[in-house]
Amino acid sequence: MEKRIGVVGIVIENKDNVQRLNGILSEFSDIIVGRMGIPYEQKGFSVISLIVDGTTDDIGALTGKIGSLHGITVKTAVSKITTQQ
Repeated sequence: MEKRIGVVGIVIENKDNVQRLNGILSEFSDIIVGRMGIPYEQKGFSVISLIVDGTTDDIGALTGKIGSLHGITVKTAVSKITTQQ
């Protein structure tokens, strides 16, 4: 299956599930190329951006698990560029 480069944006409005989120990110660390987290304390939320390199199934599994967490929103943009496995 082809791998693709993508960007995953995560908005954390409820910090109750941050530990579960970090567990999911650790579980999918093999497809995460880079991670940047920005706490926006003045507004009461945080943002994490991920660069991922994986199959659409892997990226979908990652975002599906994140999306199931209460108080956390996730969106993904996947490029048309494919990479070698």
